[in-house]
Amino acid sequence: MPTPDESTTRQPQGAPAALLNGLAILESFSIRRPVLGVTEISEIVGLHKSTVSRMLNGLAELGYVQRERDGGRYRLGLSVLELSAPLLADLDIRDAGLEHLERLTEITGETSALGVWSGTGTIVVDQVASPHQVRHTQPIGNRYNQWSSSSVRVMLAYQPLKTVHELIDDGLIIAPKGGLSRQQIEEDLEEIRRTGVAMNKGHTTPEEFGVSAVVRDLRGAEIGCVVLSAPSSRVELNDSAESLQEAVRRTANDISARLGASVVSENGQGHDSEESRP
Repeated sequence: MPTPDESTTRQPQGAPAALLNGLAILESFSIRRPVLGVTEISEIVGLHKSTVSRMLNGLAELGYVQRERDGGRYRLGLSVLELSAPLLADLDIRDAGLEHLERLTEITGETSALGVWSGTGTIVVDQVASPHQVRHTQPIGNRYNQWSSSSVRVMLAYQPLKTVHELIDDGLIIAPKGGLSRQQIEEDLEEIRRTGVAMNKGHTTPEEFGVSAVVRDLRGAEIGCVVLSAPSSRVELNDSAESLQEAVRRTANDISARLGASVVSENGQGHDSEESRP
């Protein structure tokens, strides 16, 4: 991919452009790409290398990125975490959920997490890691947008079907290889609403088992989900899929109750908003 020419690349001008370009540079980093060089960032954001280098120097002075001692590559700095701290602290679901996640991990021995819906995927906002040496973790800030992910499907189950189809058709939610028929989508989401949980039996990665259940607020709105992840081999060895489902469902109910939501029945059925129904 050719490096953009600074004189021909169309970018906004002035102070707003500098702000947007700085944000684009920060957004180029991800869990999969935690360390990047100037050339890589230039190709990702579509800015000339000299512009990227100049902006990285400014961001480094403010602590938003840090330069590695060897090689001159960059990673995000602690100022990014400081910037997000007020938002994370203000998330009611996070405040209400931590002790319940800790108990879920203590009971099951597996990694538990809280996710919130971003409109195009689920973002992990808290996690309690499994004590096992072999475990699956979900780093805070990680975003999931695959249909096969249990956290994605459990949140989609309570979105309007029109929205669900649009997200998949537009590629914002990534369908599995071979695609999905509308009947498959609707039947799967109906089953999730019926049982109260969504499962991922090795569909995203063969070695991972995942199960999720929604968390509701005082108004009954589905604001997030509890997610439990475990190695598929351990779940199969202990034949524990059913007990893990129940533990996750119960934990989501407990967090919902703490947020003021109505008690969800034992069979997993609860509030369904009218617009989420087929």
